[in-house]
Order: sequence, then structure tokens, then C-alpha cells
Amino acid sequence: MTTIDQSTDLEDPALSPWWVRAVLIVMVLGFSGLIAVTVLAYHNAPPIPARVIGADDAVLFTGADVGDGQAVFLKYGLMDNGTVWGHGAYLGPDYAAETLHRIGEHTAAALAQQQYGKPLAALTRAQLAGVRSEVAVALKTNRYDATTETLRLTAPEAEAFRLEIGQWTDYFRHPSRNGGLKRDLITDPAELHQLTAFITWAAWASVADRPGADYSYTNNFPYDPTVGNQPTAGALLWSALSLMMLLGGIAVVLLAFGKFDYLGWISRGRHVHPHLLPGQASAGQRALVKFFIIVALLFLAQTLVGGATSHYRADPGSFYGIPLEQIFPSNLMRTWHLQTGIFWIATAYVAAALFLARSLRADEPRWLAGWVHVLFAAFVVVIGGSLLGEWLGMSGLLGRWWFWLGDQGWEYLEIGRLWQYLLVAGLLVWFALLWWLARPRAVADVAARPLARAFLLAALAIPVFYIPALFYGAKTNYTVVDTWRFWIIHLWVEGFFEFFATTVVALVFFQLGLTSRNTALRVIYLDAILYFLGGIVGTGHHWYFTGQTNFNMALSAMFSALEVVPLTLLTLDAWDFVRVTRSECEICGKSVAVPHKWTFYFLMAVGFWNFVGAGVFGFLINLPIISYYEVGTLLTPNHGHAALMGVFGMLAIALMVFVLRQTIDESRWAGIEKCVKVAFWGTNIGLAMMVAMNLFPGGVLQLRDVTQHGYWHARSLAYTGSDTARLIEWLRLPGDLVFIIFGATPLVIATVKGYLGMGAACPGEGRTARDGVVGDTRFE
Repeated sequence: MTTIDQSTDLEDPALSPWWVRAVLIVMVLGFSGLIAVTVLAYHNAPPIPARVIGADDAVLFTGADVGDGQAVFLKYGLMDNGTVWGHGAYLGPDYAAETLHRIGEHTAAALAQQQYGKPLAALTRAQLAGVRSEVAVALKTNRYDATTETLRLTAPEAEAFRLEIGQWTDYFRHPSRNGGLKRDLITDPAELHQLTAFITWAAWASVADRPGADYSYTNNFPYDPTVGNQPTAGALLWSALSLMMLLGGIAVVLLAFGKFDYLGWISRGRHVHPHLLPGQASAGQRALVKFFIIVALLFLAQTLVGGATSHYRADPGSFYGIPLEQIFPSNLMRTWHLQTGIFWIATAYVAAALFLARSLRADEPRWLAGWVHVLFAAFVVVIGGSLLGEWLGMSGLLGRWWFWLGDQGWEYLEIGRLWQYLLVAGLLVWFALLWWLARPRAVADVAARPLARAFLLAALAIPVFYIPALFYGAKTNYTVVDTWRFWIIHLWVEGFFEFFATTVVALVFFQLGLTSRNTALRVIYLDAILYFLGGIVGTGHHWYFTGQTNFNMALSAMFSALEVVPLTLLTLDAWDFVRVTRSECEICGKSVAVPHKWTFYFLMAVGFWNFVGAGVFGFLINLPIISYYEVGTLLTPNHGHAALMGVFGMLAIALMVFVLRQTIDESRWAGIEKCVKVAFWGTNIGLAMMVAMNLFPGGVLQLRDVTQHGYWHARSLAYTGSDTARLIEWLRLPGDLVFIIFGATPLVIATVKGYLGMGAACPGEGRTARDGVVGDTRFE
């Protein structure tokens, strides 16, 4: 099945041990900083008072109410409707910001009546300025007594809390005003009281000065000058210094690439001819193709529910006249949009890794195909069960089991706790299979054994670093949960999945004969050094305003800037990927016939979107001073779509195409290739249209509204329901249609054709008559 030209690779001397040492040093230093910030999160998290009282000493709510209210927030999937401290979904408001603003307005109205006997609107500019200053002083004064664990609110604040219960009761009644939630989603008075207690606590932590500091527990987020919330001095200072770190990092790395010309993906001065031959896959490898049918179907499902989610922003009260929110409310659609995306990308990586691990061996264990079937069944159960559980949980049909079997409610980690345990178990079984297949002594090519070790270490990190998702519950302090949550969202996905993806691509290049063993290892080590140097501590850029102190802001801002450095290097390799598909061997002068043209095209797309989505759009929102105004606006999903789909999604499709090509003979590939080609252009053009016509301009306009009217306003119906905002949302439709029809749909057809060997016409595939025969029009 596989023939390896070992002579060149065996002549490669062993790499300097300082490559591995450098990786270890970076990881030790990075995790030391990250663990320090995580420990401080427990110590510095905004306190939850045992009781909250008004000026008359009457108890308004208790700490138990705050915890229960957070559970209500999660149980009904409200983090996939709106946000708290900027984190969550963008269909509804920022719950804390809106409550804080209303408390401020109520306090201002009370002071105006008390001092001038007039409503706010009747005050002179001088009187209004005086009232606003007093409101800021009143709200920023921290009246929490740590010795008695009691928080005392002023009389206007206490009255505002009582009014807030009615505000949120009314909010859940009208789908057209809440972003498409199920009508009367929450009607239980006890749950409404608890939810309001949680939101009011979050609003208090947003404005009350942290003891010993002149800024709030959330570093004065959200921006709302009417209550005294302005950006801190640290946000500006560390933003400026992080730019120096960025420029210095780029200079050092470009200097290294100029001095050491052997850095990069493509090896020079060697025979460049593919070693893996298409159409010669083993039985175990062919058994893996059905994984990619699930991948393609989940991808299509994600695009469909994503389109529905976008429609809820454009017209939340109606889905073309159908009351869709009664069956598939917007928070469920958004949950499914995130979860199906995570599932199809992860499934593609899991299957492709097993495929590559098998290709490293000369023989195939008899048990492989059987275990592939078992793992496939396990994935179907976890994926299907968790998606169904989320629907039942949000519908209130699981009772007390909502957290375990339904929707945990934490954004990106919505799946029930039982499904999380099963997912970790499944990933550990997957790693055991990988280890047995690719353990160094079982690898046929001696030169490939160091690559196999790196591949296995990266694979082991996938189940291990998902475990922090089990470290919290529904009532754990919000700051602590958000800390562990981004250990998964950022460190697991953008760190270790990125590292794992690099080892996978390196193995593909090595087995195709395009890169030597040492070149592949250098890329793996360099990627690990650069990504972990900025990415581990840089995880903290998600925690600027979630209850962490200025220490986190300083540390994470400086290192987060370095995350852009490796992304700039992608431009150095971009042309190499193009040239590989259309070049001659430097040694023998023969044309390089690479049978994986479309795999390389999708890898080129990975490089492009990595630079644009993760680099340009990511850095745009990572600076503390920008993030302060931007977090939770459309610029966040602008970065998210371009980076998650553009990088991890395109890589998953590249691996899908690679596996399909390896398992399908030449006679049937031509028909499947048409679908792959359409999908390449459909996904990339569709994604570009989404970004250019909706997400980026919409984010810029929303950011401008934040600076003009305050964060609460830009996240409220006052802005999102405006004609301009709705028009921008409708402009998402063309890109969605291109992405669904010409991107996701052809991949479903390609995978089904590859598995069943059946013919089907691809969307966008033309027909022409030639020599009396109706044939396919090629796009060459």
C-alpha cells in the first residue's frame, strides 16, 4: 500500500535536542502563568453575598438565590440568547449591562426628584451633570461587608431590583422582542426572582469598585458613562505595550526565517513524488469513510441551523410567517449551531487520525475494522443523544436531569454532563487505538517514528485537556466557570487542536513525499513554540472583563499579541502550497503529479483564513482597549466564523478530501472530484460573503453605537431592531445560500458517492454535449 523512499530521510541527522527543550520550556513557563491566573480567579472572583438587603434592612435576595438564578439562566439556554459580561450569544441583550443601566436610570430619577422635584428630562444640563456624578458615586461605592457577607443596596437600587423582576417577566413573553425565544419561556415567579437576583448580582459586580482599587470587579465593563463605567488606565497601557511585543516578535521570527532557510513546510533538494497511492486503502481505512458521511451531514445541519439563527436576528418574530420559535427557538438553534460545528470538525480529525495512523504500518491488525465500527456507534450515540437532550432540556422536559442529560447552558460546552463523560471516554478509546496503530515500534518506516511520537503526544492532549470541562457545576461562581470554560474554548481548541492539526498535516506531507522527516519535525516544534508561547497565557484575553484583576489583563495582553506572529508566517509558505501542485521535481526534473490537488487547495484556504480570521480579525479584538468596547458585538462572531470555519473547518474538509481520494480508485474519483471542486469554491466564497456583507460591517456599526450610546444600547433592541441593523442582517442571506447550496451540500453528495459508489449530480455542475454524449463540464 505504501512505499517510502527511506534513503533521504535516514540520512537526516538527528535534530538538536534544544528543539524539544525549547518546547518544554515554553510550556512550563506558559502553564505557570496560566495556572497562576486560574488560582487567582478563585481568590479574586466577585463575592456572592450570603444576603442582600435594602436601606430598610429588608432582605431582597440571598446567595442561594444568586446560585439558583444562575442555574435558571443556564437551564433555559439564556447564554445562547444573550450575554453576561459580554460572553454568550448576540440575539438578546447583555443581561447585566441592561440591568445596570436601568438601575442607574432609576437611581438618577430618584435623585432628580429628591433634589430638584423634577423628572430627569426637565433638569438643566448642569443639574443633570450633577445627578449623573452622584449616581456614579452611589453605584461605585462598594457596600459589601466581607465579615458578615452582607451587601447593602441603596433605597433606589433596592426599588430598581423589585422593578427588574417585572422587566424580565415581560421580556420572556414576546419572541419579537427577545430574539426569538419560546413564548412565555419562564413564568414561574420563584425562577424569575432567582434569575433577577443573579442578573442584579452580575450588574453590581460590573460597577462596584473592587476593594483597594478604583475600578469594578469587571475592570469597569460594560462601558456605560451614565453609571461611571469608563475604560481603565490599564486597558490603554497594556494595549500599547502589547503592540511593542507584537512588532518585536515578528522581527525575531522573520530574522530566524531569513537566517535559517530550512524552516518551512517544503523540503528542497530531494525527490518530490507521492508515496501514498490513491485507491489502495485497507479494510480498516475504508471503514472510516462512514465517519465522513456523518461529518458532511453535521456540516450541512450546522449551516441550516446557522441560517435559522441569523434569521432570528433579522426577523425574530416570524420565520416567513411560521412561529418557528414554539418548536425550534433561537437559543436552541444557536446551541445546535455551535455543537454541530464542534462535532463535525472533531469527528473529521478523529477519523483522519486513525486513517493516517494505519498508513504508518505495513500490516493491519485484524481488530481495526471492528473497533472502528464500535467507535462510530459511540460517536453517533453521543452526538445524537446530546443534541436531543439539549432540545428536551430547554423545553423543560427533563426536570432535575437537565444538567446531566440536557443542556448545561455554558456557551460552547452546552452538552449535558453525562455526554461529556462519555465524550472523554470515547476520546480515550480513540487514543488507545491510535497508540496501538502508531506506537513507534509498530511503524514500518524507521524515519517516521519521531513523527509518530509527536503525533501521539498531540493526540493524547485532546482527551486530557478536555477534562477541565468537568471542573464546575451549574452554581459555581461565574468567574471561576468562565476561567475553566476558556481552558476548553481557547486552550483546547486553539492550542492543542492546533498542535494536533499541525502533526496531522506534517504526517500527510511526509507520506506524500513532499517533506523530509527533519523538515516536518522542525515545523511541528516551531509551531508548538510559537503557538504555545502566545497561546497558553494568551488564553487570558477572554478574561479581561469577567472578574479577573489587572494582573491577568497585563499578562494576557502582552502574550496574546504574540499569537499573531506564527500566523504571519503562513504567508511565507502560501506559494509553496500552490507550487507543489504544478511543479517539477528538483532532482529528476519530472513533473510532480500530486493526486491530492484539492486537499492542497483546502490547506491553502486554511492558511488564508488563519491569517485573515485568526490573525487580522483576532488581533483586532484582542487588545484590551478594543475588547472593552467590542466584546459581544458582531466583530466577535466575525472573528469566530473566519477562524473556526476558515481554519479548523477547512482543515477538516481537507482531511475528508484526502481520505476520500485515498479510498477511491481513479475511475470513480472524477465524478466525486466535481463535487469537491464546487464545495471548495462554495465554502470559501460563501464564507467571504458572510464576512464582507454582514459580520464585519455589522460589527463595525455596532462598535460605533457602543462608543456613542453605551454598551447596553448597542446590545439592546433599540439598536439591533433598527432599520440599519436589520438590513445588515438580511445581507447575510446571499452568503448563507452560497455556503449551503454550493459548499455543504456537494460535500454530502461527495461522501455518499464515495461510500456507496453511486452517481449524483452536484449543485452547480454543468452539462454539455460532446461527440453525441452528454458529459460533465470540467472546471479546469
